[in-house]
Amino acid sequence: MISPMQQVVIATRKRESREVIGALQTAGVLHLVPVSGQGVLSAGPHSSEDAEYRRESERLLARAESTLSELGAVRRQAGRLPPESEWPAVLEEAATPAADLARRRQALDGDLEVQRTYGEAAAALSELSGGLDHSRRVSLVPFIYQKPEELAALQLALQGSLEGRFELSTRALPSAKAGVGAGFVGAIATLVIDRDAARAALGKARLGELRLPGRFDGQPLGEVARELGRIGREGISQRDALERERVALSDQVGPTLFAMRDALSDQVAIHDVQGMSARGKYSLVMQGYVPEDRLGNLKSALEQFGNGVSYELHAPDPHQAAEIPVQLKNTSYSKNFELILGMLPLPRYGNFDPTGIISFFFPLFFGFIIADIGYGLLFFIVGTWFATMARNNKGVNLSAMNAYLGPDTMGKLGVIIRTMSTWAIFWGFLTGELFGNLGEHLHLFYISKPVIESIWRFPAGFVPVLEETGLLPIVFPRLAPWFTNTALITTLLIGIFMVLWSWGIRVQLAARHNDKHHLWEAIGMLGGLVGLVSLGFLSKGGNQLTSGGIYSDFSNPLLTLMYLGFAVFFLGMVMSKVFLMIIEILSQGGNIISFARLFAVGVAGAILANLATDVGWNLYKNIGVLGIIFGILLALLVHAFALAITIIGHVLQPIRLHFVEFLTPTGYHNESGTAYSPLRRLSAAALAKK
Repeated sequence: MISPMQQVVIATRKRESREVIGALQTAGVLHLVPVSGQGVLSAGPHSSEDAEYRRESERLLARAESTLSELGAVRRQAGRLPPESEWPAVLEEAATPAADLARRRQALDGDLEVQRTYGEAAAALSELSGGLDHSRRVSLVPFIYQKPEELAALQLALQGSLEGRFELSTRALPSAKAGVGAGFVGAIATLVIDRDAARAALGKARLGELRLPGRFDGQPLGEVARELGRIGREGISQRDALERERVALSDQVGPTLFAMRDALSDQVAIHDVQGMSARGKYSLVMQGYVPEDRLGNLKSALEQFGNGVSYELHAPDPHQAAEIPVQLKNTSYSKNFELILGMLPLPRYGNFDPTGIISFFFPLFFGFIIADIGYGLLFFIVGTWFATMARNNKGVNLSAMNAYLGPDTMGKLGVIIRTMSTWAIFWGFLTGELFGNLGEHLHLFYISKPVIESIWRFPAGFVPVLEETGLLPIVFPRLAPWFTNTALITTLLIGIFMVLWSWGIRVQLAARHNDKHHLWEAIGMLGGLVGLVSLGFLSKGGNQLTSGGIYSDFSNPLLTLMYLGFAVFFLGMVMSKVFLMIIEILSQGGNIISFARLFAVGVAGAILANLATDVGWNLYKNIGVLGIIFGILLALLVHAFALAITIIGHVLQPIRLHFVEFLTPTGYHNESGTAYSPLRRLSAAALAKK
């Protein structure tokens, strides 16, 4: 559900405003919204003195955050917060060595990257140069090429440009000789005055001069090779030493920096609140929203100021729902499914929270689709692993998706997956499926003609004579051809219930908001759907639509219900003046039929599971004991493949039925809400007074 909110207006003396805002931060319940200043009250930028204080706070905060980032600091313990007057000096004392360390690490990382990229080439070119890289009259133009045939084009270009006034030397890189890489280096020796002509020849041959990055550009090749060789030998150990220095500095100053960062964040938040408030010469006015169940926290925070603070509480105006924050309040179980609802924007205040509905029907639909004891047990193991990781405060890094699942998310997923798997196991007992039809092969499940006829009230002779035996009778044989219509109608009944329920919610919401236009539209659609469903049953799924007898036999109560439903539909269309409802009613009928995908997707997956089991079982029957081994291995492979290609659909189809077929008629997607984000304190200690 959506937590009911109370709107609050708070007035305080300006000189005490920082203390009052600090108390509100400690309470952590007030969601603030801007106040428009009028008359003697003003809103917006601070005065020059306050603005300067704010700029200094923001500067120190940015400095603290950048220093923590440079150190890669992790909060491990609470640190001591120095007096506010010492913050600039303490921060500078930590930031200066941190910045110097970060600069040295960055420079070393750049050198290591150059060494990894150009170390081989620089060493080979140094040998080729033979000391000419120090000559004042001869210039060396180094280059890299990949294919030997590229050299012929270069020689032709050089001969045409320099007419013999050059020397060309090449060498294969060591990695190419070892067969683990490809590439050659070369150097053109020519007079200094001909250097540009040599470069132009490289361009004609579609090659380029090798230019080393950073501080190595323009240095003699011999010196570059020696320096890169040294970096290759000593760089890693130097990097490790810098890392140890970083960790030591982080452990030394990190706790204090985190304490200062939090205090500065609270201080900047106070400035933000003052900027959102209406201010007079002696007073300050704030407004916001508080959940009704947390009003006690707000009152306790303000009562300590006595007559220095006045506040007023009242129910929010429903016409201002766009700015009223939304806080979802669900049971400990349903709260886990807010993770699924998080894929959509929050509902607007005054709408409804479908989390409870999703928490029941989503795992139910998933279990109905899977309906396999074996698959359900596999999912239960996965869900238990997620829950165990969460209890151990561990997450999972999904590097391929550039995402990280924290312990809280892992715990919620554990609950969701285990609930889904429980429903899959439950439906698996009803369908008699254990890794497909393995349960039938092992005579754990069987189809009993008397049981089926007694449960589903089939006429005599409808169920074929079956001589199967086993331990447990199958109640819902969804793969049996003679049961297909029953299974399909079952899913359509679910669709009828869900779509009618969604329009019933729309009626309730429109009545709550006194929205007569949408109220009549929803009533009309609800009546039209009742009429349409009644017509579907009267005509036996449309097979007798042209039979005049079904429209005059009032002995069938469905006929009366159909006429009443269509009458309500036309009344709603006229009263709402939405004449396109004639088209929309057909679309809503399609939404009901969409629930047949629960049956279709499930049957497709079950057929693949049966195929996997039959393949392995037939190997056992034909080969014997050896076939058991090959049969199990092959069945596992086919099961894994079948599950991999179908699992996305098994999850997405129930989500789609909730997000599209169910939530769309309620108007859930029409408007979104603002998340409840209360003013909170980050620092443990109270801020010093200005």
